[in-house]
Amino acid sequence: MKEIILCKYGEIVLKGANRGYFEDMLCKTLRRRAAHFGNFEVSRSQSTIYIEPKDDFADIDGMFAAASRVFGIIALNRAAVCEKNMDAIRDTAKEYIPQFLEGKRTFKVEGKRSDKRFPLDSMQLAREIGGAILSVCPRIKVDVHNPEVTVRVEIREAGAYVHAGQCAGAGGLPIGSAGNGLLLLSGGIDSPVAGWMMAKRGVRLEAIHFESFPYTSERARQKVLDLASIVAGWVGDINVHIVSLTHIQEELAKNCTEDYFTLLLRRYMMTIANRIAKERNCGALITGESLGQVASQTMQAISVTDAVTDMPVFRPCIGLDKEEIIRLSRKVGTFETSILPFEDCCTVFTPRHPKTRPEMEKVIAEEQKVDFEALVEEAIGTINTVRIMAEY
Repeated sequence: MKEIILCKYGEIVLKGANRGYFEDMLCKTLRRRAAHFGNFEVSRSQSTIYIEPKDDFADIDGMFAAASRVFGIIALNRAAVCEKNMDAIRDTAKEYIPQFLEGKRTFKVEGKRSDKRFPLDSMQLAREIGGAILSVCPRIKVDVHNPEVTVRVEIREAGAYVHAGQCAGAGGLPIGSAGNGLLLLSGGIDSPVAGWMMAKRGVRLEAIHFESFPYTSERARQKVLDLASIVAGWVGDINVHIVSLTHIQEELAKNCTEDYFTLLLRRYMMTIANRIAKERNCGALITGESLGQVASQTMQAISVTDAVTDMPVFRPCIGLDKEEIIRLSRKVGTFETSILPFEDCCTVFTPRHPKTRPEMEKVIAEEQKVDFEALVEEAIGTINTVRIMAEY
């Protein structure tokens, strides 16, 4: 029996004249992922993408799992394909559907006739296939209002498709459709989630990570690369630009008032990230900040750090509490790595009483105690870029 994967997309259908552009991007992403699993053909028709294995060596299980993580797909399922005649459809349903009904008590059948030349309408089709299924699964009952399993039979131009047990897709928009963004990636819980959330809105990610070796360790760096690798499983390959802040932090510790360390350091981070983003053709910065979560994430502190940038700063976690962010991190798969107890640059030289309501004039006065531009240039000169290849 021939099986294919059917992928449905959601808000792409609302894109009007630009819809084809989004559909093409989505198909290109699926083709790139399909190349890892064998010989597949990816095509689209009638708001559905068809992923068809072309030989017995194609790994349809692996491809299905990979497709479930492609942004732009709202639902997907494996379907049996047969000819568009009732005998073939009945036989296919009787052979293919019982596996989805094991241990279930109720089901219903929905018919969809996109090819209007087919002699039965949708309701007639559903009744016929429901009867065929009951003939081989006599203990299950029909419940049209609240079934445990919904069986779907679709009559389309290329053939008939029988399937059950639709799975939720990743949703959102195809990667790259909204441009490029530079994620400030730490080793914590929040920033990988923020990157994932913006990727879901179509942003292709690059990342920048700030380290303070030898105050931070090689294990801390590897933790961040591991996080990037997990996120890459959703978004594709990621460049991670690693920048040393060691000298900046040492200079701040020697010359500036301790209460301002975190604010000053974040202004350096945003300045450097702004520069790298422009060089890498990124149109926005992305951070994992949540309003009020820590001292550097108050309204006043965020205003002070944003003042050094001239591009949008996306903060998708800004209105989420910690538990909400943790739930998302578990969904992405980054939580267990994020909580590994390795230090990052923000945990060294931490002030005992950080400013939560800073005044811009006082922050600038502290900043002028060191050579800001020279330290920025020196830090940018330390960049080491690591290419993280996606594993699906």
